[in-house]
Amino acid sequence: MLHDYLAFEGRQIESMDDAQIKQTAEAGSVFARVAPTQKLRLVEALQHSGEIVAMTGDGVNDAPALKQADIGIAMGKGGTEVARESADMLLTDDNFASIEAATEEGRAVYQNLRKAIAFLLPVNGGESMTIFISVLLARDLPILSLQVLWLNMINSLTMTVPLAFEPKTPGLMQLPPRNPQEPLITGRLLRRIVLVSIFNWVLIFGMFEWAQETTGDIAVARTIAIQSLVSARIVYLLSISQLWSSIGDFLHRRTSSIANTPILLVGIVGAIVLQIVFSQWSVMNRLFETAPLTWNQWGICLLTMVPMYLMTTLTNAVDPPQAQLSRK
Repeated sequence: MLHDYLAFEGRQIESMDDAQIKQTAEAGSVFARVAPTQKLRLVEALQHSGEIVAMTGDGVNDAPALKQADIGIAMGKGGTEVARESADMLLTDDNFASIEAATEEGRAVYQNLRKAIAFLLPVNGGESMTIFISVLLARDLPILSLQVLWLNMINSLTMTVPLAFEPKTPGLMQLPPRNPQEPLITGRLLRRIVLVSIFNWVLIFGMFEWAQETTGDIAVARTIAIQSLVSARIVYLLSISQLWSSIGDFLHRRTSSIANTPILLVGIVGAIVLQIVFSQWSVMNRLFETAPLTWNQWGICLLTMVPMYLMTTLTNAVDPPQAQLSRK
C-alpha cells in the first residue's frame, strides 16, 4: 500500500497513474531524486485534491512546478534566474522561516482589510439611504452634503485607519488556507452590511425627526442625528476590532491587555474630540450649519450606543468579526 511509505523516489513515481500519484502526494513526506515532470505531477495532484499548494525551489528543474503551484517561492540569493522568473515570491534571505512570517502577515492584512470594509460600507450605506429616502419623500434632509463630507472624510478616516494596524488575531496560523475563489465581500459580510446600513438609516432618521419635533430647531436636530450616529459608530467599531475581545479578556483578568491596541484607542479618542469641536465651536457651527448641544442632548446621543450594542450582537452572530480564513 502507498500509505506504508513516507518517502518516495522518482523511479517509484514514474510508473504511477493519476490516482496513485494523488495518494502518494497526500501520504508522502519526502520525495527524492524527482524529475521536473514528476514534481509538476505532484503539485497538480495536490491541487486536484483541493489543496492550496506552495512550492519552493532554486533550480531550473523546479521551474515547471513553481509556475504551476498556487504560490511559487524561489530563493532570491541562491536561486537560478529561471526559477526566480517562474516564481510568485522571492525569499531575499533564503530563509524558509520567512515563508511562515509572510503568510501570517498576509492573513493579518486580509483580515484588517475586511474589518475596514465591514465598518465603512454600512456607515456610508446608512447615510446614503437617509439622503435618498428623504429626497424621495420630499422631507428635510437629516444630514447636509457638507456634513456628510465631514463624516466620511474626517470621522470615518479617523476611526478606520487604526483598523489597518490591528494586532494579529491569536491562532491565525492554525486556520487552514482561505478558499481563493471566495469573494472579498461574502454572503455573510453582505448581510452584515445590509443590517447595519438599515439600522443606521433608522437611527439617523428617527433621531432627526424626534429632535426636530421636540426642539423646533433644524440645526440642533441635524447635530443630534450626527452625534447619535457617531456614538453608535464607536460601539460598532469596537465590535469588529481586536480591542473588543481585549476588553473582555481584561475584565475577566485574562492575559490580554487593552494596551495591545493603542492606535485604535487613539483613533476613538481623536474622533470624540473632533465631534465635540464639530458641534460646540462656533466656527464649525457656521461652516457646517450645526448647533451646540446641551448636556442632556449629549446624554441622549450617547444612549444610542445601547441599541447599537444589541445590533452588534446580532451582526457578530451572522458574520463573526474575526474573518474566517478557512475554506468553505
